[in-house]
Amino acid sequence: CEHGRERSQCKECGGASICAHQRQRAKCKECGGASICTHGRERSFCKECGGASICTHGRRRSQCKDCGGASICIHGRRRSQCKECGGASICTHERQRAKCKECGGASICIHQRKRSRCKECGGASICAHGRRRSTCKECGGSSICIHARRRSQCKECGGASICTHQRQRDKCKECGGASICAHGRIRSQCKECGGASICAHGRERAKCKECGGASICTHGRQRSRCKECGGASICTHAR
Repeated sequence: CEHGRERSQCKECGGASICAHQRQRAKCKECGGASICTHGRERSFCKECGGASICTHGRRRSQCKDCGGASICIHGRRRSQCKECGGASICTHERQRAKCKECGGASICIHQRKRSRCKECGGASICAHGRRRSTCKECGGSSICIHARRRSQCKECGGASICTHQRQRDKCKECGGASICAHGRIRSQCKECGGASICAHGRERAKCKECGGASICTHGRQRSRCKECGGASICTHAR
């Protein structure tokens, strides 16, 4: 058509393949599109249906590094999201356009958070307990291992975030972890670096009474050390 698209699939031209919901009819769940499987996914991308676009590694073939997927660039990233390749999804601020606040990315809500993770917006990633579904123990989140820890941070599971020194890689000084500042401290807790966890009073915000820190109980003490609150650091002898 005049918009450079196949006429039947052009929304502006009212293409025959476009449904009342402004989607391709075959891929529209509400219209019961022919390409939608019983699991509510596009049949070709459904693992349970053995979709044609799913590789032997259980990933989308085009996005699978092991299969040399067409969407994977020479740097081992998705081409559209690769800064070095000038990916189409990268904005002028060197971020994914959809997630860039300055660009008004589609994934950013009115509260300036990722829409899917915003509690106020009822984000899809937020569970009934007000946590991220994937990391919620009560919901059996996909990121929680059999030891009830985040899989990536579990030593017993050989989590990806655990270094050879058996510490969280980003907080390991020997590994030069990304969270370690030039002073050898966790950057967010370093006063000299103006760490994000340091309040205006020069204390850890969570432990500051004046700031109403989250670790301060109703008795004005550190919750973990408060006998009346049954703090986690208090033993059976109340010490």
